[in-house]
Amino acid sequence: MSKFLNTINLPEDLRKLQPNELPQVAKELREFIIEIIATKEGHLGASLGVVELTIALHYSFNTPKDLLVWDVGHQAYGHKILTGRKNVFHTNRQIDGISGFPKRSESSYDTFGVGHSSTSISAALGMAIASNLNGDFKKQHIAVIGDASIASGMAFEGLNHAGVTDANLLVILNDNAIGIDPSVGALKNYLTRAKVGQKPKQDNIIEALNFNYHGPIDGHDINALLNAFEILKNKKGPKFLHVITTKGKGLRQAEENQVKYHAPGKFDKLTGDLLPKDDAILPPKFQDVFGLTLVELAKKNKKLIGITPAMPTGSSLKNMMKAFPDRAFDVGIAEQHAVTLSAGMATQGFTVFCNIYSTFLQRAYDQVIHDVALQKLPVVFCLDRSGLVGEDGATHHGVFDLAYLRAIPNLIIFAPRNEIELRQILYTASLGLSLPIAIRYPRGRGNILNWKTDFKKLQIGKGVELKRGNTIAILSIGAIASQVTEAISNLKDEHMAAIGHYDLRFVKPLDEQLLHNIFKNYNTIITIEDGTISGGFGSAILEFANMHSYKATIKILGVPDSFIHHGKIEELYDRCELSSSKIKDCLLSLL
Repeated sequence: MSKFLNTINLPEDLRKLQPNELPQVAKELREFIIEIIATKEGHLGASLGVVELTIALHYSFNTPKDLLVWDVGHQAYGHKILTGRKNVFHTNRQIDGISGFPKRSESSYDTFGVGHSSTSISAALGMAIASNLNGDFKKQHIAVIGDASIASGMAFEGLNHAGVTDANLLVILNDNAIGIDPSVGALKNYLTRAKVGQKPKQDNIIEALNFNYHGPIDGHDINALLNAFEILKNKKGPKFLHVITTKGKGLRQAEENQVKYHAPGKFDKLTGDLLPKDDAILPPKFQDVFGLTLVELAKKNKKLIGITPAMPTGSSLKNMMKAFPDRAFDVGIAEQHAVTLSAGMATQGFTVFCNIYSTFLQRAYDQVIHDVALQKLPVVFCLDRSGLVGEDGATHHGVFDLAYLRAIPNLIIFAPRNEIELRQILYTASLGLSLPIAIRYPRGRGNILNWKTDFKKLQIGKGVELKRGNTIAILSIGAIASQVTEAISNLKDEHMAAIGHYDLRFVKPLDEQLLHNIFKNYNTIITIEDGTISGGFGSAILEFANMHSYKATIKILGVPDSFIHHGKIEELYDRCELSSSKIKDCLLSLL
């Protein structure tokens, strides 16, 4: 911080400056973001790209009385710094620190909580209509939508409704042609032509929806932004400002490699170079096991298709997109479309692997039920980032999938314990199933180096005994089994012998034969899952025990019935009593 930023704690301080001083504020704000994120990590490119826009918004509008809604909340670092959180910004995404996304409970300037995309237009429109009903016709309502989220169905729904209202709504399109990966689709192509003036005014899709269209303008020109805001403030009804920005602006490497610098990890704040990582040979990420295995399977099966909604890099479907570009599709930020597109392909005899982050599949729940499960279409849902995901926090944890999927008929649910199990279930699904299957696996690395084993078909609905005991049986599902194994290994020998450990593998169908054997041989059962306790795997075991009148003591460990905030995964495991040390304490208390 230097000349101006150290004097700015709130937007009212910013508004005391002269317009010609704001470019210096932008320089200092950009340097401040780079300095913190270089060591603390987080999302980088998106916030660097909207520094001038952020400053101009808080300078021109009377926030927080004027309501500013951010879409794709990782754009909002500059917003947070200028709205009272500069001195705590170093705690961003850390346990008990501030959130990496706008959060209503954190600040009055965060008017709407945003973690997923494409919600800003609907939210801001709701606020604008409410202001009209309250008789407040001067209040401004601004939705900043960017990082490819304008192409999502929900954004179109908001635009469609807003165009037939007299709401005082300003939609700002932060057009940087990239989300996490480059934008795709016909709308992206349209906007690209609009940037270079190739689209005639009478063919403007935004004006056709009854918006007053302005732009495109340079989103890094503060004076141009201020002038546009002054014009649009005084226009009635819905307005649309098309702003062109560069993601990663101000850091050469972030501009040149926008995918990598979306959330780059630690880097040198002066040079921008990523810090060297440990050269030790590490086990693969689960997403890479998926991506590389899918390429192997696609070589054997010409009817195999890969689909992802805007996450080819994050899901590692990029491997198949490179190897088989005609059979792997990025459909943009459109989870509902991705699911029903997969269903349509499945009706024509294709084996479709639909890769969606667990938390994003929530956006397509109706499609999973009506378009896939009801029709028994064998779509293979690959749910990356299941369980607790760490620093992205409550909006991104994939902890509800077991509970919300378990209620759906005709759906197989599997969670691999390790990389080999993931490889084998992908192979099994590629051979053809009679029902759809959801395969959930965690963010990050596994524990096995030599995971590329020969393919082996798994039997649907069969669990495995990992260790036999005589007193307490632990039933785990998925990769959380590693915490259980570590907990057992840290017990004394006489205690270790008492503990049995079983990986059920399938939440649906349950291995009833194995469960009958467990309940007949153990008096105490512990279930462990990295999903919500309410309605999840443990609930399924309780239902089984009740159905068959078993009297064993059953203890359920999992994510409690509350939203879990951000922090390192190990810290969150500990808070949810899912870490190996907490599991060990639980075992000792029962013994």
